[in-house]
Amino acid sequence: MHGSDADQTSPPEQIALPELRTPRLLLRPWCDDDLEPYAALNADPEVMRHFPAPLSREESDRHARSIRERAARGEPALWAVEVPGTAPFIGFVGLAVPSFRAHFTPCVEVGWRLARAHWGKGYAPEAALAALDHGFDVLGLDEIVSFTSVGNAPPRRVMEKLGMHRDPAEDFDHPSLPEGHRLRRHVLYRLSADEHRRARSGSRSR
Repeated sequence: MHGSDADQTSPPEQIALPELRTPRLLLRPWCDDDLEPYAALNADPEVMRHFPAPLSREESDRHARSIRERAARGEPALWAVEVPGTAPFIGFVGLAVPSFRAHFTPCVEVGWRLARAHWGKGYAPEAALAALDHGFDVLGLDEIVSFTSVGNAPPRRVMEKLGMHRDPAEDFDHPSLPEGHRLRRHVLYRLSADEHRRARSGSRSR
């Protein structure tokens, strides 16, 4: 997921982001204690392999501030994710409005970034499903998208687990990356509110 930049220097006092609970996870507003583990996550070359570069502590803190500011404004935002009783912060999952222009914008995307120690446990789809429920049922969105670089297979598998679908004709060059960059070509996945509700009803009836 491509995070947005923010130029503000301090987080707002009020965080307008509700807590969400899944069978194993708590999705909650961010707090100051999250900044250090978030910076460690963003400095991990493996976590950031499909991003242009790892983030410095300043860049990481700036992104966290941006998330908190958007949440305080009531905009689609990213939750801090914890495993209650096990790990107080494992990364983020949630919703965001991309800042770049493409054929599918304006839109709301679902995305995630988890620390490497917590990969392979199914946390990303579990938390992202809660974010989708919130986006469709509470925010009233008609569609949510997700995107990543063509070669980034793990998040593409998560998108497919969430019921999202890709039309290869909608693959695009990310405008924030220069021509010839190894990550410029991206795939786009879409999910409509009706598709999500049908899938959810089907899973409950089985």
